[in-house]
Parts: sequence; C-alpha cells; structure tokens
Amino acid sequence: MEISNMINLTFFTKYPTQGATSRYRSFAFASRLSEMNYNIEIQSFMPIDYLNRLFSNQPKQKSQILLSYLERCLAVFRSSQNLIIERELFPYLPYGIEKRFLQGKNYILDYDDNVWEDYHGKKMLEGKYDDLVKNAAGVIVGNNFLEEYVKKLNPSVIKIPTVINLDTYQTNATPQKFDRFSLVWIGSPITYRYIEAFASMFQTLAKNLDFDLIIIASKTLEGRAISGVSMKFYDWSSETEVALLKQSHIGIMPLNDDPFSQGKSGFKLIQYQAAGLPSVASPVGENCTIIQEGMNGFLPKKHNEWIDAITQLHNDAGLYTQYSQYALQNAFHFSIQKYFPIYKNFIDTLFSTKIETKQ
Repeated sequence: MEISNMINLTFFTKYPTQGATSRYRSFAFASRLSEMNYNIEIQSFMPIDYLNRLFSNQPKQKSQILLSYLERCLAVFRSSQNLIIERELFPYLPYGIEKRFLQGKNYILDYDDNVWEDYHGKKMLEGKYDDLVKNAAGVIVGNNFLEEYVKKLNPSVIKIPTVINLDTYQTNATPQKFDRFSLVWIGSPITYRYIEAFASMFQTLAKNLDFDLIIIASKTLEGRAISGVSMKFYDWSSETEVALLKQSHIGIMPLNDDPFSQGKSGFKLIQYQAAGLPSVASPVGENCTIIQEGMNGFLPKKHNEWIDAITQLHNDAGLYTQYSQYALQNAFHFSIQKYFPIYKNFIDTLFSTKIETKQ
C-alpha cells in the first residue's frame, strides 16, 4: 500500500471568512497550505448569521449558540491529531473541559489580540488562556505585547502579525482619490467606540479643515455619527474595502491606552500601508512598531497633536508623497508573501514528530 506525505491539519477558527481575524490569519494561511502537502479542514465556531447579528446589535439566539457548541464538540472528535486553534476551542467554558477534548491532540494556539482581558475577574476562566498556552506545542502571536507575555509560559512562541496579501492591493492603475480630503477608519461596529472617544478632536479639526471622515464598518453606525463632522459610512465588504482605502488620503487608528488596546494587532495600519496611506495613530502597543515617525506616519498623544499631524499631511504635498511611498515599500514586511514561509516552517517543526499520513 502506497503512503503519501499528505499531512492532516485541522483549523478551529472563531468565525468564518467574514470575521477579520479568522479571514486574515487562519483562512489565509490555510489556503496556501492546502496547495502544498497538507490536507486542510476548517471548523468555524460561530456562523455568519451570528456575526451579522453581533455587528447590527441584534439579540443573540441561544439556540444558535448551543448548536455551535455541539457542532464544535463533534468537530473536535472527528478532527486530525494536529490542530491550529484561534484563541480557544470553547469560549466561556473552563480549561478543565477543554483539556479533556484536547487529550491526544498536538495543538498550536493563535492569538492576535490580548484576549486575556475578556476573562479578567472571572474566577472560573481567568487562568484558562495561561493553561492552554502552557500545554500547547507552540503559540503564534500577533504583536510584541503578547510575545513578551506568552514566552514566560511557553518557550515555543513566534510573532506573526496579521498580514495582508500584496496581490490584493497591487494594481497597475493609479487610484482616484475622493474629491474631499478624507480620513479613513476601518473596523468592526464594536470597536467604533474608539472613534467616538475622539469625537471632540474630530469636531475641533472640522472647524479648521475641510474633510470627510470615512467609516468602513456598517451603515448602521450612521445613527452614531459625530455632530459637526462630515462623515460617510460604508458596509464592510471584501470586494470594496481595498478600493475605499485607496481612494482615501490618511488612515487613522485612535485607541485608549488600556491593557486590551496594548495587545491589539494594529492590522488597520497594515492595511493602510498596503493602500499607500500615511497613518496617524495613538502611540499604543503594536502601533509603535508599524508606524515609524518621520517615515510613514505620526503617533500623536494629545488631541492637539492629532490635529497638527493631520493638518501637516493635508498642507504639505511633498511630505504626504514621501510618507505614502514609504508606506507602500514597508508593506512587504507585514505581508503573507513574507510570513508564509516562516509560518509553514514553524508548524512543520512542531508537527514533524506527529505527522499523520493518508493511505
């Protein structure tokens, strides 16, 4: 009987491709692995309907959530020996339950954000991620904050940012910018609160500068528009996000300086770079790694510094072009083109002693 070198590997994601983290981390790498010597299966915990309800502030369906847990149980029983898990198998269930399902499995964990904060103060869950990490074959993290924390629990850790595919952004045609100078923010309706936290800054800026604030998330957010600021809201779509980013002028990422923000991946800034946009972002966490001040953007601390940075990019065409060109050049360092070989080598090394083959 002939035995091939096909490696069985199961991904457990939180969301289907409509979820940004799952789309750009698990699905992107799984797609490339499937073109090689890997037999890939992907099981997403929550369906697209749950995600749609979450983003539109509709009530969650308990029956749907229960079904997701049951489907995941079956998926784990049927899965291969080698697993890559986004965050955890069973959200809001203690480690003891997850440990039983992981017996006999060789698993790698993937964290893009500081999800430890989700269970802070919850007695039965607070140490769950620590226990998962300690018993993992390895851990992939999206930023320096997580790398420093995780390596104290497990020495087999690698930093791989949430990456973009350069092929999606690189086109021969020069994009036509919006007629009005535009600041763009892309994200989920849940994190729109960061825009609202900077409302007074945008209102002051609007008194001195003619601009549009472009929000790529959900049109349902129009009801939460900032008074006195010209805003345009777009539903996020994989078909339109790149075009909207390229038509904008400056990418922004305001954040609060809290533990969750310190552990965020900074993926917005990576997208802005690939679209050739100078960025203005809060000097928190991974933002300080992606933005190099004086090269591709600004890291203002105070609201008046935000206004000065945006105004400078608006008024100085030469500076704007310089930052834009460097952003494009720097995009490779946050791309799947760079990180896929690193990713593959990491999982090959960890799974090499427990490879399953198809007969």
